[in-house]
Order: sequence, then C-alpha cells, then structure tokens
Amino acid sequence: MLITENQFKDELLETVLDNAFHCVVVVDASGVITYINKAYCDFIKVNQTESIGKHVTDVIENTRMHIVAKTGKEEIADLQYIEGNYMIADRIPIFRNGESVGAVGTVTYRDTEEWRTMNSHIKNLLTELEYYRNVQEENTGAKYSLHDIVGKSTQIMVMKDRIKKVATSEVAVLIRGESGTGKELFAHSIHQLSERSNKPFIKVNCGAIPEQLLESELFGYEEGAFTGAKKGGKLGKFQLADGGTLLLDEIGDMPMHMQVKLLRVLQEKEVESVGSVKPVKVDVRVLAATNKPLEKMVEEQRFREDLFYRINVIQINIPSLRERPEDIEQLSQHFLQKINKRTGRRILGMHEDVTRRFTKHNWPGNARELENVMEAAVHMCQGEWITQDALPDYLKEDTVMALGAKSLKEILEDTEKRVLQAALREHHGDKLQAAKSLGIGKTSLYDKLKKYGVE
Repeated sequence: MLITENQFKDELLETVLDNAFHCVVVVDASGVITYINKAYCDFIKVNQTESIGKHVTDVIENTRMHIVAKTGKEEIADLQYIEGNYMIADRIPIFRNGESVGAVGTVTYRDTEEWRTMNSHIKNLLTELEYYRNVQEENTGAKYSLHDIVGKSTQIMVMKDRIKKVATSEVAVLIRGESGTGKELFAHSIHQLSERSNKPFIKVNCGAIPEQLLESELFGYEEGAFTGAKKGGKLGKFQLADGGTLLLDEIGDMPMHMQVKLLRVLQEKEVESVGSVKPVKVDVRVLAATNKPLEKMVEEQRFREDLFYRINVIQINIPSLRERPEDIEQLSQHFLQKINKRTGRRILGMHEDVTRRFTKHNWPGNARELENVMEAAVHMCQGEWITQDALPDYLKEDTVMALGAKSLKEILEDTEKRVLQAALREHHGDKLQAAKSLGIGKTSLYDKLKKYGVE
C-alpha cells in the first residue's frame, strides 16, 4: 500500500519524537492530551495509547499545560516535580488565527550522575528556603508580603510604590480602607520591607477584645494584679512586639480611656503593666488600621485629636474593589488557584457571563467578599468552569437597575443586607464567624442585623 508524502512526514515526525531525548506532550485548548511521546510515557510509567484523550492533570503530576493552553502565556525553564525529581519544563502555547488552541510541552531529564547531583542540590535549596520561610513566619508572625497584593490597576501599583517608600522609615502609618480591602495584608507588607522584618509582627484587634480586658491585652499584667491573673503574670502585645511592629487594627473602636493610655505609651515609649509600679521601655513601630471616619469622630469627641495626629503621620488609603474593577478578574483567578490547591478541585476558570456579573457587582465586602463568593462557587460548581448557577443567590439577581429607581443610599443598604444574609448562610447562622468573615466587630454585626431585620 502506497503512502502519501504527508503521511510519510507524519510518521517520520512521530518516530523522531517518540525516540527523542526530551519528554514531549501536546494538549488541546481544554487541556486534553492529543499527543505524548514514548519517552515521556516510559518516564512516568503510563500507557501511551491510554493517555491520549485524558486530561493532562490525570496523567502528569504538577503539570501546568492546561493553564498555558488557556492563558496563552508561555512558561520557559520552569521547575516541575515529577516522579520524585525536579525537571526543567518548557510550555509553549499553540496559536491559530490569534487564539490559543492548545500547548506543547517538553521536559528535560538526564539519567546521569551530574543530573542527580544538580537535582539533589535543587531539592536541598528549596527545602532550606521553605524552612527559613516557615521560621520567619513563626518567629515574626508576618505571613504576607508585597507579592501577595494582587492587582494590575493604577491604584494598586501606586499603593505598592507608596508602601516601598514608607516601609523603610520608622514613622507611624495609618492604613484606611473599607472592610475586606486587605488592610492587614498591607500592614504585613510594610513590616516585611522594613528594617524590623526579622523581629516580631504582632496584631491586636481593638474592636474584638472586651473593653475590660483591652488594657491587660495591650500592656500585660503582673502576678496577682487581679482575680484570675496567671501565675507569673503575662506580657502584653507591646512587650511581645518589642523591636518589631505592632498593628492596632480597628483602632477606631478603642474606648476613650484606653486612647489616653495608648497616647502616653506612644509618647514616652514605655509601658506599665496592670499591677506594676515600674514602667518598661519598649521599641515598637506602630501601624494602625481602621474603616471609621476618624476626623468626624474627633469632631464628635469620640476619638482623641492628639492620638489621631500621633498615629496619622503617614496615611495609606486602600481603594475599594469597585474603584478598581480591572483587578476583579485577576483577583478571582488568584482566589480560584488558592481554593483549588486547598480543596483538590480542578476548576479552570469562570464563564464570561460570570466575569461580567462580577464587574457589575458593587462588592461592599471588597476582596474578602470576592474570596467568599469564589469559595462558594467552587463547591457548587458542577463542571470545570464556574457558571452563574454556582454563584450565591444574591449574585444571580440582576443588580443593574434603572437610574433613579432607588437612591444611592437605598442601593447600598440593599446590597449590605444581601451580603449580611450571604455571610450568615455561609457560616450556617454563626454570627461570630460571619462578623469575622466580613471584617467587622460582633456588636457592629448585631446592629446591622437589627437595622435590616435579618435573623
């Protein structure tokens, strides 16, 4: 039987690839394997014929071929852990008429002593890096860095540049932004970029600690200071943060009598534990965060003016998510990857109508609300792509209303009510957990629930 020139070329190419030194795999736009050479199959111990037609993640461990095929972004010289070894992987998207229709990947391996030595060295370096990262987090308490701030909008890029400038100084910084914008993440980033990065990072939520316990929490107490005091006493947050950074989160909720004591600590740089008669010097950089209108609270004499100016040397205002809609898709993908990794799911992305819905939504809960929505959608998703059916009920409704149908205040109140209801559903009625997920205090949550008649 005669074969055509094209058939001959195809067979020749397949013979060359099957006997190539490199491992080669080709996937289509959805990540399904259309070709995998014999060298790759022998290496990962799979059947060549049976592998074709399967999703690449079901055949090759730690692969990113399906991601490259979807995004159209090449990945060159990436380390990939396969069969107990670190390999060098190249992943190149395949384009047709300007659209990504698949990807071809190669993996380089050498069964030589030189390769095994290099592989062992890479393993050792990565293990050492992970060890020091864990030690750093354990010793300092700082988990996030500037790289964890996701976004490509002008506002976010300006914020990152501002953080780099203020981080190296010792001045107090007031971080402002709505609930869920990531104020704590920005505080972590400032600490990580500062000269204090190898010292403790301590956070205290001024609104979550009962008023009668706030003083001992901040400044510690001596043995026998009060009934129930621990033997030997207890160090306060200021003493624990000595040499490092202290984040006073929700500082707008701090009672007035504690504001006076905090001001003295900031001025004198010394603390006096409850029950002690001798102050102790502390070296702490203070960062404060709030979503409250402190200027108005100063006018109403609910926040001390002198304390406000003490903590407001440099101010950082984090934009809300609705002010930077161009970041929504990138943030969604970031949360999706994070949730996939934690849950073991393999959700590839969102349908275009979901992306459009996200862009139109007001996001009163900001990035925290978006992460909660993605979490719910991943668990409710029936296939590999998130559709509107997987979204929480309040996001399935048409949020685009005719101009003038409601006032801005009514629109915001309606949205806030739906977010509260969604948070309660997410946490099965647990109000404390719902409050934490929304970044507000329990008292504030109860006030809002009462206001909207939500049970």
